[in-house]
Amino acid sequence: MKLSHSKGFSPASVCLIFMTLVSSACTESNGPAMAPPTAAVATAPAPDQGAAPQPGRMKVDAERIIQADREPGNWMSYGRTYDEQRFSPLKQINADNAAHLGLAWYYDLDTHRGQEATPIVVDGIMYVTSAWSKVMALDAASGKLLWAYDPEVPGEWGINACCDVVNRGVAVWQDKVYVGTLDGRLVALDAATGKPVWTVQTFDKQHRYSITGAPRVIKGRVLIGNGGAEYGVRGFISAYDAQTGHLDWRFYTVPGNPAHGFENKAMEMAAGTWTGDWWKYGGGGTVWDAMAYDPDLDLLYIGVGNGSPWDRDIRSPGGGDNLFLSSIMALRPETGEYVWHYQTTPGDNWDYTATQHIILADLEIDGKTRKVLMQAPKNGFFYVLDRASGELLSAKPIIPINWATGIDMKTGRPIENPDARFRSAGKTWVAMPGPLGAHNWQPMSYSPLTGLVYIPVNVAGYQYGADRHYVAHHTTFNTGTDWVVAATLPADKAEKQQVLDGITGHLAAWDPVQQREVWRVPLGGPNNGGTLATAGNLVVEGSASGLVAVYRADTGEKLWSMPVQTGVIASPMTYEVNGEQYIAILSGWGGVFPLVTGEIAFVSSTQPNISRVLAFKLGANTELPQVRRVTPSLPPLPPASADAATLDRGNHLYHRFCGYCHGASAISGGVLPDLRYSALLGTDAWYGVVAAGSLKDRGMVSFAADLDRDQMQAIQDYIIEQARMLTVAK
Repeated sequence: MKLSHSKGFSPASVCLIFMTLVSSACTESNGPAMAPPTAAVATAPAPDQGAAPQPGRMKVDAERIIQADREPGNWMSYGRTYDEQRFSPLKQINADNAAHLGLAWYYDLDTHRGQEATPIVVDGIMYVTSAWSKVMALDAASGKLLWAYDPEVPGEWGINACCDVVNRGVAVWQDKVYVGTLDGRLVALDAATGKPVWTVQTFDKQHRYSITGAPRVIKGRVLIGNGGAEYGVRGFISAYDAQTGHLDWRFYTVPGNPAHGFENKAMEMAAGTWTGDWWKYGGGGTVWDAMAYDPDLDLLYIGVGNGSPWDRDIRSPGGGDNLFLSSIMALRPETGEYVWHYQTTPGDNWDYTATQHIILADLEIDGKTRKVLMQAPKNGFFYVLDRASGELLSAKPIIPINWATGIDMKTGRPIENPDARFRSAGKTWVAMPGPLGAHNWQPMSYSPLTGLVYIPVNVAGYQYGADRHYVAHHTTFNTGTDWVVAATLPADKAEKQQVLDGITGHLAAWDPVQQREVWRVPLGGPNNGGTLATAGNLVVEGSASGLVAVYRADTGEKLWSMPVQTGVIASPMTYEVNGEQYIAILSGWGGVFPLVTGEIAFVSSTQPNISRVLAFKLGANTELPQVRRVTPSLPPLPPASADAATLDRGNHLYHRFCGYCHGASAISGGVLPDLRYSALLGTDAWYGVVAAGSLKDRGMVSFAADLDRDQMQAIQDYIIEQARMLTVAK
């Protein structure tokens, strides 16, 4: 059951709405609440800097992006440059003076969902998105709002966003700003006014796609993919004319029904690696994030996602590599023509996407300068490929893994542990890494000065088990795995703590030539923010525990940090205005990890979600407003009446339909309401929400198509029992 934050309300008004569902005062979850701001949008007082600049007719084109180092004060593309290194030549802020950083300004966002965007800054104007695909233009020196655009995504479309209603940013080109919306629109906005110039629908809304990634513009074409592999879709990437919105080309990443023919030779080749009626399951392979471009080779690189469902034995019962799942691909940006691919996880069975950040660089390997592509996908290996040919140059694990023992360098294939194929092995499999990945979507960065890649690393195992009675449903994840098995923690307190202690995260500095870790900074839990590297010998990263920190790029020594009142999962960037360098980052706890993992996520970050844009500079001293914490209390619980069989049934149904948003074991991870505290437990109003969809405009759609009244009652009984356990614990 997915309860999403309203898009058009202030935090205060949404809290009032949610008070009908949860008994805690003004909170979207069981976690501590903050006092709402006096307005939906609030900006810290800024020094008197005169009139704010007005967005003009910017002219960002390929030449400006390719020659970005000539304009180091700007950040004109998602990764700053087409090679996506996330390295800035700016060095006014450096290892010698970073200790004097302070908050210059902040801008409050009007949603309490996960914030994952990287701001774009062009000529003193910041263009940034928030959850629900909203776009804002801010004065980059003061944080003053210049214009805002709300695409008014229907709340009920939030059920199709597997990993929170997030958005990772915009693209800019000529005089337009481009955003992909959660419900699949690609919108071109006038950069001066924020008004739509054109809009196209990028997918058929009969299918459960979504857009959370940032578009890129290459050779006058806006490139965008989509998500939805957990919901039975077929992945693709599309290119639209930047001026008109006309669809120029589309490349599918997995083959469709052979009876309908194949779109190209690549799809015909890929079909030979699938078996059964895979197209009936969608196949997956969504292109929901990673892209990079080499202008000299004229190659576009994309990362391809997991299978649909996860379990290969369901979607492709005769086995097979299932191309192009979990692959890095090279395409021609003008036509979408296939050039080469490298598959990181053949026959993916574990949600080991290859949609993680791709970096292009020139490295000296064995005495020769090689044009390489680097990626650390979910599966735990760090790959270095020749980006002209796709040849594997090296691959080593960045954490201890157990699904494979290494990579066969003759074939480029992983040497699999047969027990990892949990359905065919006939037993559960505790995998390292799990579906969170050793590295997820949070971008890594590369410094050509140190030669190191800075990776936000997760260490989080997962217990896979086959769903022996798998049936696809419309209102939930369709992975083919047993969610109860995955969610179950040991009953013994000592064993449980041991499991929780083993779920960690760190910042790693990785040498891609020697394929070894040079230094690391422990960060407690996983799901920390992306990284930024600068010529000031700095690495910047936010953390789930609510800090923004700066480290020496060569040694990992912490130079400065600041608590920002909420978990940070977004990636920092840096820019210069009026001769002053700023570091900017979005704060706001969310994403898939706290939605799904419940208690594990709550242990990692007990911060409430306070969504903001934050900008830091030397000598600044702006302070964040104090946060008022509210401790929730349980509502009166009805008498215990459900028997053990009903509770067991409710356990399975809850984790199949509700747990992937409201948390494992009905424990919220701090994003959506903790249902144990719902004032509706034990009342008929429960069915108004779950069956009738009375809160569908908030994202909580009706589940009547998949659940009958008795099943809904069993879920409610299970949640009541979980709430009752809180009173026993006290």
